[in-house]
Amino acid sequence: MDKTSPFFSHETAVIDDGCVIGKGTKIWHFSHIMPNCTIGESCNIGQNVVVSPEVVLGNNVKVQNNVSIYTGVVCEDDVFLGPSMVFTNVINPRSAINRRNEYMKTTVKKGATIGANATVVCGNDIGEFALIGAGAVVTKAVPPYALLVGNPAKQIGWVSEYGHRLNFDETGTAVCSESNEKYILEHNKVRKI
Repeated sequence: MDKTSPFFSHETAVIDDGCVIGKGTKIWHFSHIMPNCTIGESCNIGQNVVVSPEVVLGNNVKVQNNVSIYTGVVCEDDVFLGPSMVFTNVINPRSAINRRNEYMKTTVKKGATIGANATVVCGNDIGEFALIGAGAVVTKAVPPYALLVGNPAKQIGWVSEYGHRLNFDETGTAVCSESNEKYILEHNKVRKI
């Protein structure tokens, strides 16, 4: 490890050519950052993580152990990827057929959380501050602030930016139990007010 480097990588981590890695980022044991990835500042890449070529991670992204992030994935700032969660990038993979030119894009928007062992089927974007429960299988786009669980994942409510369930009153407003920030539900969409 070069002591002058702006980021930390464990001696067992492999970082391929062409990667841009931001200040304060930490890359832990046995992780592989493949060519031409962009990883922002203050990220934490856990043990045994694979970041495939040309993946983009924003600032302050937390990637827990055993996560696979495949080409076509973009994670915006403050995203949390739980242990052993997986992205896909081809909708109909076959071993004998090369579909590298068919990789689908998946964007995980700012502040979203994807729980342990969840799977995100490619092409389904995750909205800002959404929370995907552990083990869920995401098969369609997820709205901002949505709370999804199950296989296939189904929306069971809404969450605040602090990750607490929102209980809307008859006027369509709710207050986060931790931050006291207010939210409004209109036309089946949530926004902070």
